[in-house]
Amino acid sequence: MTLTPSIRIDTDVAIIGSGFGGSLTALALRARGQRVVLIERGRHPRFAIGESSTPLANLLIEELASRYDLPQVRPFCKWGSWQRLRPDIACGLKRGFTFLFHQRGQEFADTDEHQRQLLVAASPHDAIADTHWYRPQFDQALAEEAQRAGAEYLDMTRLECWSHHGGNSILDGEREGRPVRVSARFVIDASGPRGFLHRALHLEETPLRWLPPTQGLYTHFEEVERWDRLYPSVECPPYPLDDAALHHVFPGGWIWMLRFNNGITSAGAALTDEAAAAIGAADAAAGWTRLLTSLPSVERQFRRARATLPFVHAPRVAFRSARVSGPGWAMLPSAAGVIDPLLSTGFPLTLLGILRLLDLLERTKPGDDDREAALAAYERTTLAELDATEQLVGALYATMDDPPLFKRLGLLYFAAASFSEAARRLGRGALAPGFLLSSHPAFGPELAACASLAAARPEGSARRALERRIDAAIEPFDSAGLLDSSRRDWYPVRADDLLASAAKFGATREEVLAVLERTGMLATRHPH
Repeated sequence: MTLTPSIRIDTDVAIIGSGFGGSLTALALRARGQRVVLIERGRHPRFAIGESSTPLANLLIEELASRYDLPQVRPFCKWGSWQRLRPDIACGLKRGFTFLFHQRGQEFADTDEHQRQLLVAASPHDAIADTHWYRPQFDQALAEEAQRAGAEYLDMTRLECWSHHGGNSILDGEREGRPVRVSARFVIDASGPRGFLHRALHLEETPLRWLPPTQGLYTHFEEVERWDRLYPSVECPPYPLDDAALHHVFPGGWIWMLRFNNGITSAGAALTDEAAAAIGAADAAAGWTRLLTSLPSVERQFRRARATLPFVHAPRVAFRSARVSGPGWAMLPSAAGVIDPLLSTGFPLTLLGILRLLDLLERTKPGDDDREAALAAYERTTLAELDATEQLVGALYATMDDPPLFKRLGLLYFAAASFSEAARRLGRGALAPGFLLSSHPAFGPELAACASLAAARPEGSARRALERRIDAAIEPFDSAGLLDSSRRDWYPVRADDLLASAAKFGATREEVLAVLERTGMLATRHPH
């Protein structure tokens, strides 16, 4: 009888999950000479959602590439360099965030004041635009880069248990019939919500405090019509509406649409339990058809569309782990919690976590008190940022049937995101502590207070007071002209807005001009 030999690996860091987060972390650790093993339950290419980037996420990739000398990662920072240098990997052009507000059973209609639209540009032209990541190819490419950099790679590996011996973590499992044992000085869980460590360590799941329970229904499509062809604007918007993260918002939920340059469109819905029950979301494709029937204008977009994969019904979208780190292990934010894709918060949260965790591992040693303190701080920060995200997104869900209040509240996100990006580019990252400025002593509490008040749906004078409070919270951090009412909820990216905000960063006009020049913001805008 021939015994199947076991697989035994001794390593510095074991990373569970080879999506973009795990593979980027492996690349950075290899750049510092660490021995790394990537452990993947499935096999690339594989379907995944969480596909839409943001300016802050792209900047964080740029910082990661610079800090760890990863030239192979840098092209993914923006649309133009991606198309020049890695056209073999599909992606989508994201010029901004498009929100369209619908009423059930009615065709979409709007006014000259754009009462049922919110367009927030993220770039002035295509070359420096954000992207949607076609995850089957993007994740595979990064996993292959990690292997080329020297990371060991085990796919089709199902881990079964975790134990701790002699200061090392022991991961036991099997790979295609062969026993696997990995001994690691440190373990990073990048396996997503309710991932391996959450299960193996029997961690508690934290109940949601602000967001209503939501369900997901999604897949990839071909032949989805462009909205701007069905409903062309008589004005020139700040960017083509479909070259963006397109949100169809309605009471009880919203539909996302993300176009890739390979002809595929990612589309799906996030719905409150009540809205999901109303369309029978658990019926998958039939539930999707019923949802479209209730939204006539969106149904027109999908009249020729074909699903390229089976529908996925997720009975619960949001997830929060009660613990994020412990002796010898930590979760990336993507494994610690998922809130909702409404504001594309998943990528920047995860990339911030990667940078923090890499820094922690570099400046502390295993078993030292400094490492334990740093891991505890990492956990507190991760949980606090998930709290801030959940509270804001929960308030936006509460106002989906109230477009004016939804839009006003949403500007808090865009103010925080644009201010944070500019502060980091100006070398003044300390001015923007925490994701969504959640650790800022002024903005953080106001974000929470405004979200709480909005979720209560105030009326009359209380509502007017809330609107003034939101504006007051935004003003010191508005570097994008968000309080300019003449823009009628269409916000282009203008260099003049950042120049006019130089004092908010303690910067000179010359410093701001240098950033604008270096980032390509002053280049001629490409016509639509």
